[in-house]
Amino acid sequence: MTAGFVIAVDGPAASGKGTIAQRLGRELGLPVLDTGLLYRAVGVLTERAGVGLDDEGATAAVAARLDPAELEDPALRTRGAGELASRVAVHPAVRAALLDFQRAFAARPGGAVLDGRDIGTVICPDAPAKLYVTATPEVRAERRWKQLSGQGEAVAYDDVLADIRRRDARDGGRDAAPMTQAPDATLLDTTEMTIEQAADAARRIVEAARARWERSRG
Repeated sequence: MTAGFVIAVDGPAASGKGTIAQRLGRELGLPVLDTGLLYRAVGVLTERAGVGLDDEGATAAVAARLDPAELEDPALRTRGAGELASRVAVHPAVRAALLDFQRAFAARPGGAVLDGRDIGTVICPDAPAKLYVTATPEVRAERRWKQLSGQGEAVAYDDVLADIRRRDARDGGRDAAPMTQAPDATLLDTTEMTIEQAADAARRIVEAARARWERSRG
């Protein structure tokens, strides 16, 4: 069971959930875990090892050996790493291998912020605050395209949009912990929002959740 004030921020790629999670962590003084980096790391390390991404046992072994220091690798922020993450995330054994890592992070004294795709449904189903952050595929593709271009990665917008649609289908359709909004999560559609507006809306949602959580604790 979650003891501290845990904030679960779920949603599809480039919805703004990562930035929102970082803002919430900074404002509330809570540690933040981008769980997508775990899957990106497994994907990148699996590929570097020359192991097939469809080999569930081998990818799970990579996940079991994951060193937190490896999450600092800049290669995890690339477009290719995102695709690799989505491919290894379909394996139940990979998700199981990373489950304890994520739950241990959430159990830190005082609480934590975790962003991903199954935080509110699987990793921390009893989190006091849950958000599901989304936006249209076209807007998310534009955001990701600008991000990648800013990193010096030459890619066409149409290719990024195709990536986004493919990842949405894979993440939402997998058998193991599919990406979906938890029944008790608050939907935050950032399509028409600036990041400042989205962060402010998220903060108000979390403040209301925290007030309810504190009342429930007496």
